[in-house]
Amino acid sequence: MINSTQVSHFALVAFVNVGDFKYLLFIIVMCLYILIICSNLLLIVVICMNRSLHEPMYMFLCSLFVNELFGSSGLFPFLLTQILSDIHTVSASFCFLQIFCVFTYGGVQYFTLVVMSYDRYLAICYPLQYNTRMTSRKVVILTAFVWLYSVIETVVMPSLSVPLQLCGNTIHKVYCDNYSIVKLACSDTTVYNIYGLVYMFTVIFGLIVLILYTYMRILIVCFSGSKQTRQKAVSTCTPHIASLLNFSFGCFFEIVQSRFDLSRVPTVLRIFLSLYWLTFTPLFNPIMYGMNMSKIRIICKSLVSGKRT
Repeated sequence: MINSTQVSHFALVAFVNVGDFKYLLFIIVMCLYILIICSNLLLIVVICMNRSLHEPMYMFLCSLFVNELFGSSGLFPFLLTQILSDIHTVSASFCFLQIFCVFTYGGVQYFTLVVMSYDRYLAICYPLQYNTRMTSRKVVILTAFVWLYSVIETVVMPSLSVPLQLCGNTIHKVYCDNYSIVKLACSDTTVYNIYGLVYMFTVIFGLIVLILYTYMRILIVCFSGSKQTRQKAVSTCTPHIASLLNFSFGCFFEIVQSRFDLSRVPTVLRIFLSLYWLTFTPLFNPIMYGMNMSKIRIICKSLVSGKRT
C-alpha cells in the first residue's frame, strides 16, 4: 500500500489511440476551446459594458459565463496536451489542482442555476415587489455565497481523499476525478462516504426541491395569469430550463459512469459523454441565452454591425 501523498503521478488510461488522427482531433478540440472562450467572453463584455443589462438576471448570467471560462480552462489546455502526448500521465499535485478547478466549476454552475431559478420565481410571482426583494446587495451576496460555498465544498472533498492509502495510480478517464482516486483506496473511506451522503441528501436534494418548488409556482402563475404573463414567463424561463436540463444530463451521466460499470458502452461514447458537462455546456449556454434574451441579442447584433443601440 502506498500513501496518496507519496504518489508522484497518475496514469489516465481512457485515451484512445487514434494514430495520426490525433492532429485532426487536436485542431477540432482547439477550435472548440476558442469558440467557448470567444462566445462567453463576448457576452461578459456585453453585460458589463451596457448599463441596460445591469439587472439581477444578467448579473447572474455574467457569473455563469465567468465560471464557464474558468471550468473550460481547467480542462482544455490539459486535454490538448494529452492529445498530442503518447504517454498519458499527470503529476499528483496537478491532478488535485484539476479536480479543484473542474469540481468548483460544477458546483458554481449548479448553484448559479438554482439562484437564477429563484430570481425568475420572484420576477414572475412577485413582479411588483421584485425590485425590493432582489436588490443589488442581495445579488452580490448570493453570487459571493455561490462561489465561496462551491470553493469550500470542493476543497473538502480532495482533502479527505489525499490521506487515503492507495493500491494503484490508474484512473480510467481522460481527466482527473476525485471519486476515481477514492476507488483506488485500500484504506478506510468511511469519512469520505459519510461526507458524500450528507452532501447529497442535504445540499443536492435541498436544491432540487427548491428548483421544483419555484417552477411549480411559476407554472401556477402562468396558468392563472394573463397572456402577457405567460409570454414573459416562457421567454425568460425557456433558456434557463434548457440550460438546467443540459447541465443536469451531463452531470447525471458523469455520476453514473463513476459509480457503475459501463464497460459495455463504446469507449469513444463514454469519453464523449463524460466530457459533455465540461465542453458542450459552456458552448450551449452563450448560444442559448444570446439567441433567446432579446436585450443581449440586439446589443450583439449592433456590435457586429458597428451600430449603436
